[in-house]
Amino acid sequence: MNQQLSSLKELVLGDATSLPVPTSVLHELNHANRRLEKLLQQLRNEHNADAELRSIARDVIHAVELNPEIALACIYLNQIAGTYAVRHCIEVAVIVVLVARGMQKQQRDILTMTAAALTMNVGMLKHHDRFQSKPGALNSEDMAIVRRHPEDSAEILKCAGIDDEEWLSCVLLHHENHDGSGYPAGKSGEDITLNARLLSYADRYCAQVSARNYRCSLLPDEALNRLQEELAADADAPLREQFHRQIGKYPPGCLVRLENGEIGVIVHRDVNRESGDGVLTVHCLRDAAGKLPPAVILRSSSDGGCGIAEVLSEDQVDLRFSMKQIWGAQASL
Repeated sequence: MNQQLSSLKELVLGDATSLPVPTSVLHELNHANRRLEKLLQQLRNEHNADAELRSIARDVIHAVELNPEIALACIYLNQIAGTYAVRHCIEVAVIVVLVARGMQKQQRDILTMTAAALTMNVGMLKHHDRFQSKPGALNSEDMAIVRRHPEDSAEILKCAGIDDEEWLSCVLLHHENHDGSGYPAGKSGEDITLNARLLSYADRYCAQVSARNYRCSLLPDEALNRLQEELAADADAPLREQFHRQIGKYPPGCLVRLENGEIGVIVHRDVNRESGDGVLTVHCLRDAAGKLPPAVILRSSSDGGCGIAEVLSEDQVDLRFSMKQIWGAQASL
């Protein structure tokens, strides 16, 4: 196990003498975010946006493929810059890519679903900042906009030259529920495609782990437990399995307290193929006395006293650090 941690330390921190410098996942996601925000803001005036939207989707997929764990950690450590409305779509796209790859979807399907994730909320983009800044719950007028946005988004995409039926279907169906309680059309069961269900659950999960003025965020383990309950109620075993396998209760970027009292951040999950669980590697941020460690310390959850005692919020940890400090050049800004 010590040899494995030493190898992981080299992987995480990198070798200062090695060339070339690896491409930064965080930089790629932030660049995609900027391109997407600019395009979505003017999408109502575009008539041939298909190629540009697919190009951005390919960039997100590439960023995830560069290092899936860093891409996932960006979500929990709030590292993707920009407005919540667009950042949320990038984060949902990251989850979609991970789960779709786990389900061994074909590359063209992953591209279509990623593009759908990036554009699913364009119909209420101009309202998002107002929703985010509201001190209380959304009122009935706001909720009407929310319930109408899948149809509005699909119509805007059609006007912008998107004619891919699967793409449009995912956008239109991403708020429908298995029991018929969703919107805009109250569809249920098999009327909701698997791709749309995947997008829907990725959307819900990312919304739950993101803090907003009118709603507190959930910690990653709580959010996954809630999502797994919803998937179990829908009898959607394949999606339930892949969300557990690809994300897990303690994903990279998750802040935790160990049984020995140390506080750290998950940097790696060694997932068991059979159970979907696995051994976690934790980069220590504070020792049991609350002090900063003098050197890099990596703990394995399989070692005595190093199991996960609880998941923590950023406020509880109360320590600022950069992702580059934890994952090296692939996580630099």
